[in-house]
Amino acid sequence: MVVGYKTDIGAIRQRSGREKKKTVQKQHPEEESMFVGVFYGLASVCGLLYFYTRSATESNDDPQFKSFQRTYLIVYMMAVAGDWLQGPHVYALYESYGMSKHQIEILFIAGFGSSLLFGTFIGSIADKFGRRNNCLMYAILYGGACITKHFGNMPVLMIGRFLGGVATSILYSAFESWLIFEHNTRGFSDSLLGTVFSNAALGNSLIAIISGVAAQFVAERFGFVAPFDLALSVLLIMAVIIMNTWPENYGNEKAPIKESFEKATRAIKEDPNVFCLGLVQSLFEGSMYTFVLEWTPALSRAAGDVGIPHGYIFAAFMVATMIGSSVFKLLQQHERPESFMRYVLLLAAVCLSMPIVAPDNLGLVFGGFLVFEMCCGIFWPSMGCLRGTYVSEETRSTTLNLFRIPLNLIVIFILWQNFSMISIFKFCVFFLFAASIAQHALFIRTEHTPRHQKLPITVDEDENL
Repeated sequence: MVVGYKTDIGAIRQRSGREKKKTVQKQHPEEESMFVGVFYGLASVCGLLYFYTRSATESNDDPQFKSFQRTYLIVYMMAVAGDWLQGPHVYALYESYGMSKHQIEILFIAGFGSSLLFGTFIGSIADKFGRRNNCLMYAILYGGACITKHFGNMPVLMIGRFLGGVATSILYSAFESWLIFEHNTRGFSDSLLGTVFSNAALGNSLIAIISGVAAQFVAERFGFVAPFDLALSVLLIMAVIIMNTWPENYGNEKAPIKESFEKATRAIKEDPNVFCLGLVQSLFEGSMYTFVLEWTPALSRAAGDVGIPHGYIFAAFMVATMIGSSVFKLLQQHERPESFMRYVLLLAAVCLSMPIVAPDNLGLVFGGFLVFEMCCGIFWPSMGCLRGTYVSEETRSTTLNLFRIPLNLIVIFILWQNFSMISIFKFCVFFLFAASIAQHALFIRTEHTPRHQKLPITVDEDENL
């Protein structure tokens, strides 16, 4: 379930494409038809696989579970829509205000930096004051960021970037923490949690495509700020739904924020399972967001003098991710995520090595990228299940945000430097191989534990007095 950074980095890549517009290659009909054909072929496979997994995997006719899943997914889909709607035109909006390239880069780095600094502590606030309240705060902060887009001056836009950075941290922690707590409290089976995560990943990709079309539609008619107004409307509606349908839940509301932060940090240091899990997440997501930055130049190089249809390629990537989410449903029927994720991470490393070993072969590079996106579709629900198993409930939101510190550092480092494309993909391959090693270590440590065994929620003795 990837959103925030993809929209930001994608906007940076759009700028790169516009800078090359004077020398852009002509699109050959036969080459474009290849990408179009791949998209429709993948869409057909995705549809067939989706309906097959509905019948082949565990079904649940419990109306309470269906209602619970629907309540969560409606809110989560609106949350990611509020993010996806902003991505395609943020760079164009900044340019329309006369911002220089250097100023725009500073704005983007400020967003990542605020997520790194303030987002880390926002998880502790969620654990203490409530995940539902934190999700409402997401709507307020991101809505405020949308409002700042109406002002074409640097200080106001900088405030918007800070707000957006913190909101992104909430999106990646509080919603999942609320879901896992409610799922466990209501006594639903552990395997059904994977179903919810898989459906969320599938829906996220579908929302990405729809949001891109909607953002383009309103931008063409009302200007570059219109997609942000549309996102604001979606976020406000989401907040109303949360207030009327979501109960509140907490981590450890009695513990001070500092104590929650210290407990989460100590868990990562002292529990090898949590440490390995955080390492896998940081390394994979670091590679993924770097890939978002580099897929356009990699495919452009492989295509040579032929232009590439970015819209169809992006849509194909999203469909491949949806296929991955359906594949996850099949895999979890036979293996634990601790096991099959080792091979998924190795496969992802091989896929991103294509621009290194065959940079001029369009078929291999594009095919590798599609399989990598499928791996992303498997990764998100798998990691959701693993976090639900190994991360302590009382500091869940705090821990999830601590996992994102290395990711933010990787993104800032890559944005700040001027590495060659080949060097960047070498970094990605290294990160993914390292992630597979960490995943194998987690598998070895938990090989003989019962499937989906939950860790006990620790409570200080003095809190029971």
